[in-house]
Parts: sequence; structure tokens; C-alpha cells
Amino acid sequence: MTGWDHVTDFLVVGSGAGVVGAVRARALGKDVLVVEKTDRFGGSTCMSGGVMWLPHNPLMRREGVPDSFDEALRYFETVVGDAGPASSDARRRAYLRAGVEMVDFLESEGVEFRRCEGYSDYYSGVRGCEGGSARGRSIEAKAFDKNRLGPWGDRIRLGFSGGLTVYTGEAGPMMLMRTRIGLAVLARVGMRTALGRIRRRRLVTNGAALTARLLQVLLRQGVDVWLESALADLVVEDGRVVGAVLRQNGREVRVRTRDGVLLAAGGFARNAEMREEYGGGRPTSATWTSANPGDTGEVIRIAMARGAATDMLDEAWWMPSWMMPDGTPAMCLSERSKPGAIVVDTQGRRYFNEAVAYQEAGQQMYAHELESGGAVPSWLVVDSRHRGHYPFGMSPPGRTPTEWITSGAMKRADTLEELARRCGIDAGGLLKTVERFNRFAETGVDEDFHRGEGDHEKYYGDVTHTPNPCLGPVSKSPYYAVALYPGDIGTSGGILCDEFARVLDTEGAPIAGLYATGNCTASVMGRKYLGAGASIAASAVFGYIAADHATSLTRP
Repeated sequence: MTGWDHVTDFLVVGSGAGVVGAVRARALGKDVLVVEKTDRFGGSTCMSGGVMWLPHNPLMRREGVPDSFDEALRYFETVVGDAGPASSDARRRAYLRAGVEMVDFLESEGVEFRRCEGYSDYYSGVRGCEGGSARGRSIEAKAFDKNRLGPWGDRIRLGFSGGLTVYTGEAGPMMLMRTRIGLAVLARVGMRTALGRIRRRRLVTNGAALTARLLQVLLRQGVDVWLESALADLVVEDGRVVGAVLRQNGREVRVRTRDGVLLAAGGFARNAEMREEYGGGRPTSATWTSANPGDTGEVIRIAMARGAATDMLDEAWWMPSWMMPDGTPAMCLSERSKPGAIVVDTQGRRYFNEAVAYQEAGQQMYAHELESGGAVPSWLVVDSRHRGHYPFGMSPPGRTPTEWITSGAMKRADTLEELARRCGIDAGGLLKTVERFNRFAETGVDEDFHRGEGDHEKYYGDVTHTPNPCLGPVSKSPYYAVALYPGDIGTSGGILCDEFARVLDTEGAPIAGLYATGNCTASVMGRKYLGAGASIAASAVFGYIAADHATSLTRP
């Protein structure tokens, strides 16, 4: 192809955690271009907790937290198992090795992190799972002042924490607002937020802090960042990807690449057609997702058209969610784990451990729907003690917005029988289930699903509640319920890559010049979510790996 509009060494498509690849390539002396199709930088990473799950990371070593690669590999083996080529032994080892190197590198570039102490691996302490860490392997970026970005400060996608300068690792204990633990964290967050405002800082945390810090490095390095520049096609010559065609302001821009193209543009959570096509006949809706608006899947389609193999397109980072009065999904995380809450199907039956990690919760909902029906939606039922002691969505304890009830988004009734009628649940089944569940709550042992045994379950439970931090009776009137759907925070299946982040074709061979990472790829985590920030960490790590590989090759 002739008539190139721009020439660079390394092109990164997408502006989430995968831009670590751009940071790395530039540090290795390469010319780099980052393109983002929307008018905001950061993608779904910016809207997330911004945590990265990285075993045996430098922060753990500095703080004396025991871990090893062997332990992490055993954790992969006993939790993920054989999940196909996306989670091969070679990819797992590459992820673990490069993750440590990546943190050292990013810190050398000025990115500051903190450990999420106590934010347990999601399967630590779960029966049959070995190698997990109860203290946690996750790290997150320290709070960042967007004023340091100049005009780019207004181009960062908004995060989820609103005006609070709260770390993701503080979210769990902060949910216990009526305990000394929760009040101490709340006071710390409040002080941090207030001081930031007094000093006229525009502090962000979570995913916004991570992407802002990465953007700061890119700008300091002199990397070009183009917003509103969507990938339209890849350019292939003699079997090698040598560039890309972008759609920018209504015109096509041709970009030549000397070393490679890294696809890091997310999945297809917002693409209703692709969800239906790859959903395996399960009920699904793009209205249930909390992924960023640009998560529409065309990059995966483009790669497939150029011969890329795919895997696990039926999978996502599921997040059980209920629908707010305005029709937007509200992620349901800690609410499921607290005492005084159960999840039932339309027959009033419990069918899984409500406190399991969110991806598995969504998988359980779908499995039960396919086997027995009545699980999409399910119903999260809580009593007034739960509503009085714990936040629900963005509402603090004891305050249930009138609109939630009047709109029907949340049901309320003085008796379980009446609640069942309003929800369309079999009343007899619900009463029988609650009676059995309340007996478990008294003993602290969930004989059906072992709720409260895992360390992550305890983390989101109530440590002040005994004998089980996750089990409490559903017994105090009035009762509340919301319809629970298998929402998501992004898809997790897609382009198949090897341990060097090279895109593989349908014959299993690498496509020269083409790399991919993040939610547009089939995840190294397989069909499990191993710990807080597993998806963001993998996106960053394989972006780092891709840059190392692409820039190490010698070509004429």
C-alpha cells in the first residue's frame, strides 16, 4: 500500500491498561502512537477499580508478604484447570514472570502503587483450591491529581467512585459503616477527600488513577495520543501486518508500522448482535453491561477477518446486577455476601453460594437457567436488618430511596409471602428456603453451599457478625428484593494469542506484526477470575510482553 499518512514503529489500539505496551515500547526507544476511538482516554479500565492481580509482586516482597511462582501456578492449576490454549502453561508462566518485571519498570517510570492488604484472592480458602493468598496479591495506583495532566485532565473517562477519594482496597471494610472498622476507613477517606478539595486538587483513585498515571508517562515520553480515531482495518503485506487504517473525523488515515500493531481495544459487551451470536442461546442483553460505551467488538471482527483464531467468545466478566429506575445496571457485589441476604430463583430456591466471586455468580445463574429455568432474573432478598446495617448500591444503610420502591426497581413488603407475590416468586418455596437458611445462620454453617468459608467471602462479609460473617437470618420485617440479572463488566473471550501476545491464526501460527491484549483476547485466566484486578493486570502484562517482543525483532 502507498500513500501512508503517518509512520510509526508501534501502534497501540485502545487506551486502557494495554497502553503499558506503549509506555514500554517508548522506553525502549521506539516511536509510538496510541489511538482511542472515543473522545475519552481510559476505556473500561478507567471505569473500574483499577486493581491489578500480580502474584509475587515487588510490593509484596518489600512488605514481607510470602508468595512464590510455584504457589501462583498451583493456584492457576487448582482453580482454572485446563481451560484451553488461552490459559496454557506457557502463557501462565509468561504472565507471572513479566508481571514482576512490569511493576519494577512502571515504578521506574514514576507510577506509584499501593498494596491492597487483606483483599483476598477470590478462591483462597475455598474447598479444593490451593495456592491462594488470604492477604491478597493485588495492587492499585496511588491517588493522582488530574491537574498534573493540564488540558488532558478533562479527557480522562470518569471513574466510578464519584467525588470520593477512596481506594478500591478500602471499599470492603468501608461497607461496614456502623462498625468501628468501617467508621475508621470512612473517616480516612473523608479526610483525604476534604484535604484534596481544600488544596484544589482534582484527585482520582481506582482505574482513573491508573490510566491517568499511564497517560502522564506517555505525555512525558512524547508519545502521540489520538482520540476519536477508530480502527477500520489492518493492512497486510506478504502475510505480515504492516499498518492500519483508522477512521478519524470522517476520513480514513493510513498508519504504517515498522514493528507491530497491538490491539488493546476491549471486547463486545455493548454489541447486542455479537452477544446473541456467541451467547449459546442464553438470555442476554447489552443493557445489562457496565462496560464502557466503546466496548463494541469491531476490533475482534477485524482481526477475525484477517485470519485470527478466537476462543471463549461465550464468556464474560459476569457481574450480577439489578436495574436502577432509570434502566442502568447497578453492580451487586458486597450486598450478596452480607448477613441477612439470599438469592433465589422464581421457585424460591437457593441454588448457589451467594458470596462467590462475581464471575462465578454469573456463571451459576446461567447454569441454573439452562438446567432448571427461573434464574434469569433471580431475586436478591434481604431483610430490614440487612437494609439497616449495610449499603445497598450507592444508598447508605437505613436509607432506601423512595424512587426505588415507587418505580418497582426494588420490591418491599411486610411479609415474605407478600414479597413473593410482588416478585412473582413461589411463596411456598421461598418460605421453605428461608426456614432452612435461617437454621444455617444460627449454626454458622451453610450445609448446602458452604457460604462464608472462603477468605474473599469473609472479606465482603461482616467481620463483626458471628459465628459466620456471611450468614445471618432473613427474619426481620419489612423485606426487600431486587431482580438480579447476569450483568457484566466486559467480555473475556476473543482473539487467541500465544505467550508473546502474538495473535494466532486458525492454524495456530502467529500472524506476523500483530499482537493483542485485554478483553479483546481470550483470557489467560480461562473461565475464572482469580483475584481483584485479574483482567486489568493481564491486559497490562501482555501489553508489556508485546512491546518487548515486537521491538526485539530485527527487520530490514
